[in-house]
Formats: sequence, C-alpha cells, structure tokens
Amino acid sequence: NRMELNILIICYLIGSITFIIGLKMLSHPESARKGNLIAAAGMAISILGTIFLYEEEGIKLGNYIWIFAALIIGTVLGTIAAKKVKMTAMPEMVSLFNGMGGACAALISIVEFDHLNHQIQLGGPVNSGTLLIIFAGLIIGTISFAGSMVAWAKLNGRIKDFAFNGQHIMNLVIFAVIICLSAYLIISGDPATGSLFYLVFVLSIIYGLFFVLPIGGADMPVVISLLNSFTGVAAAFGGFLYDNPVMLTGGILVGSAGTILTILMCKAMNRPLSNVLIGSFGGSSSGSVTKDQGAYKEISISDSAIVMSYAKKVMIVPGYGLAVAQAQHVCHELEKLLSDKGVEVNYAIHPVAGRMPGHMNVLLAEADVDYARLLEMEHANEEFPQTDVVLVLGANDVVNPAAKTDPGSPIYGMPVLDVELSKLVIINKRSMNPGYAGIENELFFQPKSSMLFGDAKSVLQKLVAEIKTL
Repeated sequence: NRMELNILIICYLIGSITFIIGLKMLSHPESARKGNLIAAAGMAISILGTIFLYEEEGIKLGNYIWIFAALIIGTVLGTIAAKKVKMTAMPEMVSLFNGMGGACAALISIVEFDHLNHQIQLGGPVNSGTLLIIFAGLIIGTISFAGSMVAWAKLNGRIKDFAFNGQHIMNLVIFAVIICLSAYLIISGDPATGSLFYLVFVLSIIYGLFFVLPIGGADMPVVISLLNSFTGVAAAFGGFLYDNPVMLTGGILVGSAGTILTILMCKAMNRPLSNVLIGSFGGSSSGSVTKDQGAYKEISISDSAIVMSYAKKVMIVPGYGLAVAQAQHVCHELEKLLSDKGVEVNYAIHPVAGRMPGHMNVLLAEADVDYARLLEMEHANEEFPQTDVVLVLGANDVVNPAAKTDPGSPIYGMPVLDVELSKLVIINKRSMNPGYAGIENELFFQPKSSMLFGDAKSVLQKLVAEIKTL
C-alpha cells in the first residue's frame, strides 16, 4: 500500500527530526527535560509506525502479541527503575541502559547473520557489504554490552579494578584475532563457517570485559562516555541493515555526541584517550608513595557558619560525596541562605567530578540550583583568588594540587580546581581516607585548609541551622 508507505516515511522523518531537536535542547538544563520528552515522542511515533505500517513483499509484521508483551514489560521495568533510582546510582543506571542498547545491536547482528546464512544455503548470493555491517554491529555492540556491564558492576561496588602484567597486550591480541576472523568470514562468505561467527561473538565479550576491568575509578566518566558512543555506532549499523532512517539517525547522533564528549573530557583531563584506556589511573595500586604530610586541622560547625556568613564570596565544589549523601537539596538551601545575607555563592564544576559525564550538573539541577551559578573549571579558577571561602563537599581528586606539583602522581598533568588560591578552604569528608582514585591529597594538610568531618547532608543541615541563629 503506497499510502501506508508514505505515512511510514513521514513517521521516520518526524522521529529523526525530534532526535535532532531533543539533542539540541539537552545542551541546556532548563530545556533538557522537554528535549528528552520530544525525542521520546518521536521514538514512540517511529516504533508504532513500524509495527502497524511496515510491510515487506506485501506482508505485515504480525507477532503483535510478542511485540506488545515485550514493549509493556520493557516500559514497566524502565519506569520503575527510573522512578526508584537515587542520584548516586545514576551512573550505574546509565551504564546498565547503555549496555542493553549494545546487547540489542549485537542480537540484531546475530539474527541477521542466521537469516543471511539460511539464504546462502538455499543458493542465494553472498553480500559482503551486508556481512561487513553485521560483523561491525556484532563486535561493537558486544564490546559495548560487556564493557558496560563491567562499568555497572564497578560503579555498584560489586567488583574492583583488576589488572595483570601484559593485560593490554592480551587485549590487543584478542582484538587482532576478532578482526582477522571477521575479515576471513566476510571475504569467504562460506555458510559452513557459522560456528566461527559465534567465536567472534564470544571473543568480543571477553575483549569487552578485559577492556574495562583495569580502568581506574577516576577514568570511569570517560569510559562511560566512550561506551555510549560505541552503542550509538552499533545501533547505526542496525539502521543500515534494516534500511531504517530512524535507527541510523539515532545511532549516528549518539555515536557522534558520545565521541565528542569523550574527546572533550580527555581534553579536560589533559590526557589522550589512548592514555586513559592503556595507562589508566585509579585504584590503590597506582598512587605515588604516601609521604608524611604532617598534621591537618579541623574546623567546627559554628566557626564554618561564621566565616561563610561574613564572607563576600563563597565557592562550593561538589563531588561524589555530595551525591552519596543525597545532600543536593540542603546544599541549595545553604546557598539561598548565604545569598539572602548578601554573600555571592557559586559552584565550581570539574568536568570529571562524580562518576559520569555531567554528574554534578544533573545532581544540582535536580535541586533547582540556578544554572548561572554553575561555573566551568576555567571560569572558576579565575574566581578563586578573589574567593573568601571554598567549601569542598566530597570532592577529592579534582582539587588535588599533586596534579600540578608531583610528577610521580598518577593524576599529574590533569587540570584541577585551584581551590588553594582562595583565602580559606573548608573540606567536608567522612574520613581521611583517600578518594576514588586512591591518592592522598596534600590539600588537606595545607595551612589554609580545615577539615569538617561528617556526612555531607548532616553537616550541611547543621551549618544551615547555625547560620539561621547568627
């Protein structure tokens, strides 16, 4: 039916356009939620259009019970997971959902390979181009799935960083075998080599696991971003296979946006991507030898409240500790309280603070913090010399001066927030344990620094109560 085909093309066009509009709107917190809904609506139109209007050689899809059962189960599970997720668990949820996208792309390749193999056995032609797309989708999708599952388990605390001597060489050997086997299968096009296809699948899973296992904590945001782009590229190959413009557009947008974000984050860390993937930092095995740093001094809640209330300029540095404590709302309350007293309050946002790209932005946006108060690292570093008090909330590696001064440190060369240029630094931590990258922080022992121990939420609540009594 020509009419139905035209409507389906319009559905795909709407889907593709809404993806582009949605992505554009995601660039600003105020429009991000609406952008997400617009893209989701476009996706829904494309899915329903495919289910009811798509036909091949005059035959409609059918299998409606299976399709809608899967859609309902997926919708229910996704909705429950999204509603229940805490902001701290957001990075592992992103990894989990991303892994599902990779698995989906890999399954498409497996199904289509079996379909193609069956046609070849019946005497059909061998299409090397189709085989190339199938293998590309399989390899990238599987690596993305396996890698994302490891990232999810690491962020969840279920597994630790794992590395052994020669692991990177082993990874390169496995990858070389995957490429050579795939090239052989694409060129030969022999249906009898179907079992080798599944060997490529298994090797891709192994490569995905060992690819992410050694990567240290502080590099996880970059890896999540990279795996995200892999899933997008794998989905785009699915779009090629099915000649589906929505899958193609969506995949290319995710792949390119993820790649750009990965490059920007590597730039922010002043490290090439190869260094992140091969010379990963993080984990206690890497830090420089802990030297005797001397004594640190503590500051009381009342003293902290006084110095912040009578300051002209206060800068808050949010980190993962703030997310763990679910303290973003009370942090916003503190900011409003100080602002009412005439104090200029801003937030210094490091590109890799937290566990995923933009983690701190998402966290503070949830608490309705004014986007204009969130200063990027370069802007914040210009402000620190004129700042009276810096309040560091659960951030560690992104404020560590060792990145500038200690060539032996694993984070040496990574741009950090120059908090020590301010007049006073108050550091809130639960204990003196090193941060996620397992490195001691000399900032804690500097003359300008004072430690304010305790859970971020309860400390901020006490600060708010104390400031109200002044």
